[in-house]
Amino acid sequence: MKRRPSPSAAVLTVTTALLLTACGSGDGKSSGNDRIAGTGQEARAPKGPSEPSATSAEAKPDGADVSLPKDMHLVFDWDKPRGKNEAAAMDDAANYIRAIYRGVDQRTTEETALIAYSRGDGLKYAKTQIHVRLEGDWTATGTRRHYQGTTRSAPNGNSVEVAFCVDSSKFYGKDIKTKKIRRTEPSISDFDYFRIVMVRLPTGEGLWQASKVYVEAKAAQCR
Repeated sequence: MKRRPSPSAAVLTVTTALLLTACGSGDGKSSGNDRIAGTGQEARAPKGPSEPSATSAEAKPDGADVSLPKDMHLVFDWDKPRGKNEAAAMDDAANYIRAIYRGVDQRTTEETALIAYSRGDGLKYAKTQIHVRLEGDWTATGTRRHYQGTTRSAPNGNSVEVAFCVDSSKFYGKDIKTKKIRRTEPSISDFDYFRIVMVRLPTGEGLWQASKVYVEAKAAQCR
């Protein structure tokens, strides 16, 4: 059964701080810019969409399209938790990341999937990431690997922190106009450690939204 998003519904406030110690920890500050953002500016209107990517039923887990072009691979190499809530929160954390790159591909910060899978600071972070690429007239290509995923639930069961490592050593920027790929030499800058606080949407059947994003850049523990 597909879960359906309810973007207009009120979301429960996170009342419990979730700080994981596994795989390292960040600085405790919500991040609006990591190594690929480069700015804390609020996103502005898009410059125009690119050709739409193919869509399948599997690419719309909550009725929101998170399909990506064939040259943009997001790999989620982690084990799903046994707990129902934590498993659902981890799935939607992955969909949140997909939604960001869906926005990059479609050249818009108003992608429907972003409304389904994020709110508050989580939405602001996503729009910032997309906006940087719109401003620079570039998109992404290659493989971005997400691994060492862990979860931790708040006592009230309404929020889950999903933490994971990211390897972007084979994920590059691509110029929209020239199609030139901006390849870089592998380095510690390719590794980041993410902590995303996912909040359950009260009226959505199993739908979770990213409300906070914390990023530790140059994460040595992820190499």
